Amino acid sequence: MDPTTPPIDSDLVYVGFWMRVFASLVDSILLMLLMVPVGYVLFGSLEWGLSRGISDTSDFIVSIVLPAAVIVLFWSQVQSTPGKMMFGARIVDAKTGAEPTTGQWALRYFGYYVSAVVVLLGFVWIAFDARKQGLHDKIAGTVVVRRRDSGADPLGINR
Repeated sequence: MDPTTPPIDSDLVYVGFWMRVFASLVDSILLMLLMVPVGYVLFGSLEWGLSRGISDTSDFIVSIVLPAAVIVLFWSQVQSTPGKMMFGARIVDAKTGAEPTTGQWALRYFGYYVSAVVVLLGFVWIAFDARKQGLHDKIAGTVVVRRRDSGADPLGINR
């Protein structure tokens, strides 16, 4: 397959760096709106989890497991997250264009940590890759696509 051609459907385009950055910011804000109240109820303060070092099972669940569960649930149900939905984007298998498997979702989320390890270079790679894949996409064998004519570009980013 030509690396510059979207998989399966010629009406699809790869979602580029800036759209994905904005989508990630939206998703992060929404996750915090969920995690902060849960953390406050469980710990009685806003000092928990990563802010003080994960010290017990509850910290681990709220700081690591809860965000992973929410993101993977969105991916598995709608192949997207709220931020990506704003652009009409969805995550597909890079070879077939089909919905990724459960294993691919798990690898993709694990790949987020790998992508972040060295100064977020695994995410920055999206800007330079012909298929707009970050390291997490390459690890999981996924790409992020949207319909060419979806019109979903609320910020005029178009890349």
